This record gives sequence, structure tokens and C-alpha cells, in this order.
Amino acid sequence: MGRAVRYKSAMSTTEHRRPRVGPGEPAGVTEAMIGQVVDTFYARVRQDEVLGPIFNARVDDWPEHLAKLKDFWSSVLLMTGRFKGQPMAVHAAIPNIDRAHFEHWLSMFGETVDEVCPPDAAALFREKSAMIAESLQLGIAVSRGEIPPLRRNSARK
Repeated sequence: MGRAVRYKSAMSTTEHRRPRVGPGEPAGVTEAMIGQVVDTFYARVRQDEVLGPIFNARVDDWPEHLAKLKDFWSSVLLMTGRFKGQPMAVHAAIPNIDRAHFEHWLSMFGETVDEVCPPDAAALFREKSAMIAESLQLGIAVSRGEIPPLRRNSARK
């Protein structure tokens, strides 16, 4: 009959690949640092007069939520792939969330990472959080049938 076809095992094809290195590693980001950022920041958020009511009305289990946020940031900065969620759908479901909320969140987050992290890691957290906030805002606008605002630095020259 036919010749037997040999397939490489999954192990043999992955043995030769370099491990994925997330952008956080060169900046000195560690799991412990991510944990400290998330715990510190969301303790502040829960007490904040603008963001506290939004989060406290929706989060029933803070330890579980914090674990999910740590998985999110670990996936973003260390490429661990641990986060399994749909942040766009979650944020789009929040009525009346707007640009001012995101700007306030980014301001508080920036202050936190500047306090908790060394400069390179703080800069990376800031950069990634700004990109994520912009993406969420665009997705929310589209889900509401609004015309998303153009990026400030995307104007034609």
C-alpha cells in the first residue's frame, strides 16, 4: 500500500523555537512587579470618587478580579498568554463611560507605575496602557454607532 507518512512531533518543532520574550523583560518587569502595580492601583481606584463607583458597582469578587488583571498585564508585558477574557465587551457594556474616565484612569495609573516601578518599566506600563485605552475607546465608540475620534498624531502632514 502507500508509504507511511511521518509527522514531526509537536515537541520536535517547538524545541528549535526561541521562547517568546515579552517587551517587559528588557524593561525589568516581573510578575511580582505586575502584582504590586495591580494591587496598589486598584486599591486606589476603589477609593477614587470618579472611578470607584464604576468598579465597585461591577466587581463582586475583588480577589478574582485582581487575579484576572494580573493575568492581563502578564500577557501584555511578559507574553505569558494567561489572560482569557474579553475586555472590549466588558468595557462597551458600561453605560456612560467616556474619554474623561479613560483619561482619569490613565493619570492615576501613570502615577502608580511611576511610584512602584523603575523608570523603564513605568514607561512601558504607561505606553501599553495608553494604547489599550485608545483601543478600548475606539471599540466602545464603534459599538455605540459613533464615529471614533481620530488619533492626535495620525493627522496627515
